[in-house]
Amino acid sequence: MQLVHLSYRPAANSIQFSPEGEYLMKFAAITLAAATVLFVGGAAQASEKVSDVDYLKANRCKGLAASIDGVVDEAALASFVKGARGARANYIIERGDAEFQRARKEARSDDRKARLTAELTGPCQAFLGGASSMAKQGSASDVVNQ
Repeated sequence: MQLVHLSYRPAANSIQFSPEGEYLMKFAAITLAAATVLFVGGAAQASEKVSDVDYLKANRCKGLAASIDGVVDEAALASFVKGARGARANYIIERGDAEFQRARKEARSDDRKARLTAELTGPCQAFLGGASSMAKQGSASDVVNQ
């Protein structure tokens, strides 16, 4: 059995960087990586200000507002939900969509309209101020329990 020794020799026309050029390229790569980490981390942190439970409750409120006209601003709730969606797990987003559909269906029932309107004018008001005011207030369950 004969061993074969393979070696790599760069082609004559390959680019050779000076030590300063290599330093600049490493610096640029590290800077780009750090900026990416900060950007992704910031997006995740912004969506974590609203808990998953509050995200689901906001989707319910959005569904109620879609079916019961004139009580709260549906666009404001939609904006809140969109902003809170962030980097959530897919199963939370899917569950939020299911909560939205369930609330729309429930709001079609005439015998429940009074209770659901009270829900819109009560606990759902916590989601109308945006994510920053939500973080200052606490969770929606805190608002309900007051």
